[in-house]
Amino acid sequence: GYSGTSGIATRLDFSQHLWGGYMFVNGVLKAGESQPAPGFPGDSDAGLDLSGTARLVFYAKGETGKERVEFFMGGLGWNGPFKSTKFPDSTQKVSMGVVSLASEWRQYQIDLAGRDLSRIGCGFAWVTNNTNNPGLAAVQFSLDDIHYEFDQPRKIPIFLPSYAVASDINEAKINNFAYLYDNAVAAMALSYAGQHARARQIADAIVYALNNDRFYSDGRLRNAYSSGDPQGFQGGLPSRAKGSARLPGFYDLSSQQWHEDFYAVSSSTGNLAWAVIALCEVYQNAPEHRDYLRAAGKIGDFILTLKDDKGGFTGGYEGWDGKQGQATYKSTEHNIDLITAYGLLAKLTHERKYVEATAWAKAFVLSMYDAEKHCFFTGTTADGVTASKDILPLDSNTWAILALGGDFKDGAKVMAFVEDNMRVGAGYDFNTDKDGVWFEGTAQVALAYKQIGYSRKYEEILSYLRANSLPDGSITAADREGVTTGFIVSGTAMPSTYSKRPHIGATAWLALAEMGRNPFTIGN
Repeated sequence: GYSGTSGIATRLDFSQHLWGGYMFVNGVLKAGESQPAPGFPGDSDAGLDLSGTARLVFYAKGETGKERVEFFMGGLGWNGPFKSTKFPDSTQKVSMGVVSLASEWRQYQIDLAGRDLSRIGCGFAWVTNNTNNPGLAAVQFSLDDIHYEFDQPRKIPIFLPSYAVASDINEAKINNFAYLYDNAVAAMALSYAGQHARARQIADAIVYALNNDRFYSDGRLRNAYSSGDPQGFQGGLPSRAKGSARLPGFYDLSSQQWHEDFYAVSSSTGNLAWAVIALCEVYQNAPEHRDYLRAAGKIGDFILTLKDDKGGFTGGYEGWDGKQGQATYKSTEHNIDLITAYGLLAKLTHERKYVEATAWAKAFVLSMYDAEKHCFFTGTTADGVTASKDILPLDSNTWAILALGGDFKDGAKVMAFVEDNMRVGAGYDFNTDKDGVWFEGTAQVALAYKQIGYSRKYEEILSYLRANSLPDGSITAADREGVTTGFIVSGTAMPSTYSKRPHIGATAWLALAEMGRNPFTIGN
């Protein structure tokens, strides 16, 4: 391809066909179906609203440099060979005419200024024939980086993809995954950086997802959504109800079915808490948007139903729609998140139930502290009582320092435990097996050192993170492939690992570290 490791290769053999082309159309996956179908006019109102688009940009090159091809977009349902034109594209075909391709990659643009792009089913297309290509037995060319550009920032709700696009068949399965936690942390970083309009786009996506779930309306959010605009496509992909928030998944070519992810459709307490934290932060910078605070309260009230009489809050709900069961374990990390989430809700609403919930979560977190080892255990087993000591995560320790602040006096001792058990070179691992550097956690370590007043360590780690960041400012999840967490992926027997792939969560924490901002500070 022009960039990365993938692209589109095309070949039209004139001994078989005198003309041919290809249209990229929006697909539909109707309720009860497992195989998507093209969204041709009359089948469904599957067009996308691309209003405000300035141009369509793509890269192409010919095999010989003699190929001539017409590229265009739109026009689906306009005087075409379809039985119905009930839902035609809002614009006629917009073509750049027949293009003579070079043998090296070149950029091409289709000007879309002034066009009605309110409903587009055909996003990109090409057509060619033997008449335009005299002397060629076939037309063969390549395409890459096909995208739309906007001259003005769009204000639509948006979920950011958690990972940079990958071409590996297994890695690519999560290309469209926007994890709720990653987006919440990104919203926090954007808010602290003064990028309030961008932060509100993520907050708007969270609010939309909360109010437009395809199955639940009780205040829960999913662990992940499909990246981009959360609003369900008109054609219903892949929702059960028109307009419901899109959930991520992938189309398996071998089975020809759409697959979703067990963890993505579930609802973990910690992720819900981070959504509350992000919404409260964005609300404080835009108090006229009271829907942010209302949404945060609705999520917080749902988490209240997970309060355990034995202490703390349980792990959330796991499973497929209509079959989700309550997770009975309790996570130290989740309850740390709730200290801040309920603390913010108490600050902004002055409701006693949130004050009490803050204290309840805090008491559980402190109960997970081992004063001899100077570390926080991961939480409890499924019985909700027995401490789980097999895996000692980094974030349960750094986050406790950040959330408890001056109320916790053993911060330096906990960081000494981290140094002895989780340091890998100049970075830090997710757990104690020291099989690689987890950059997100390393940024958290930097902030934890800043919290306890170790400014020199903070600066040293920050310099290390800068040295490992990419030119665009992002950073990978880990310094190598397959850095283990010790946990398994929910609903599977596969180990949970981090890869050397640019990650929005790690990048957001790097930004927080650069700004020296502790997202657990309720007084921000």
